[in-house]
Amino acid sequence: MSLSVWFVLTPNVLLLDYAGPAEALRMAAELASEAPDGEGNAAILLHSCAPVARLRTSLGVGLGELEALPARLPPQSLVIVTGNACEVEDYARPEAQTVVDWLRHAPQADTRVASICSGAMLLAAAGLLDGRRCTTHYSLIDALQQAAPSARVEENRLFVEDGPVLTSAGITTGIDLALYLIERHAGAELAARVARRLVVYQRRGGNEPQLSPWLAHRNHLHPAVHRAQDAIAQDPARSWSLAELAGRAHVSGRHLTRLFAEHAGISVVAYQQRLRIARARELLADRQLSVERVADLTGFASARDFRRVWQRYESVAPSAGRAAIAGGRKSAAQPGET
Repeated sequence: MSLSVWFVLTPNVLLLDYAGPAEALRMAAELASEAPDGEGNAAILLHSCAPVARLRTSLGVGLGELEALPARLPPQSLVIVTGNACEVEDYARPEAQTVVDWLRHAPQADTRVASICSGAMLLAAAGLLDGRRCTTHYSLIDALQQAAPSARVEENRLFVEDGPVLTSAGITTGIDLALYLIERHAGAELAARVARRLVVYQRRGGNEPQLSPWLAHRNHLHPAVHRAQDAIAQDPARSWSLAELAGRAHVSGRHLTRLFAEHAGISVVAYQQRLRIARARELLADRQLSVERVADLTGFASARDFRRVWQRYESVAPSAGRAAIAGGRKSAAQPGET
């Protein structure tokens, strides 16, 4: 079944909140349309709508030819309410109130509603967050809690899913949310292809903290170190030798060790261990997998070895942390402008 996606914009929309996830979904729609016959159940139809036909963005650039807010949403629609640059002033405008009124009656029983960054404030005003878990940009956590007193506003989450409502921390986390939605609708393979096209080194899951282990230690420009990190990230469970990684990086082993320390600020072994633990956190959410099986799937020689490394990065044992990890599976995080 096709998915109709409706981006809802208001004047002074934060352009990255809109363009980032919109481009991710556009790429998914393009790639899905290229699928062979018989794989067409991943069709994605994009719409950009607003209470006005034209509006200005946070960069002062105008957006035109916007669709009107639909009187009735098609079946299986996804509504994504984008954030704004100056939510206090912007959401006091009549256009924002029009969106709030529309949100109160437009969603159908099968409609999913998502927000990017401060767009959660409009969902709160419409009553869509009442009694639900949610998140927003770190600077708006308190304001969102005041706007939705019965909601459970979660900090340090990239995005949170509670039933048909998803909220994200905004800025680039809108892309993380879009990739998650693509995977939900069309499968992990398509989401991975979009992530590669976006040059996202590794998708961040909803329950990842702001500084995801998959993105940490990559704030550098050295191509050899990036090549080695890419290899490890693609298969963290593999027993990579220094020689193998050095071959991927096209440098000597000794030089790679030095480059890793200088540019990534971490050793090769510690970097791989961090990614293995990150993967283990994801697997522990599946209660059908024993700790021993998780250790095996993440490349540890034994459950004992896994627990030893786990304790370097986590405050509780794997078995004790499983419930919290599984509970956070539907959540995702509040970062800042990550």
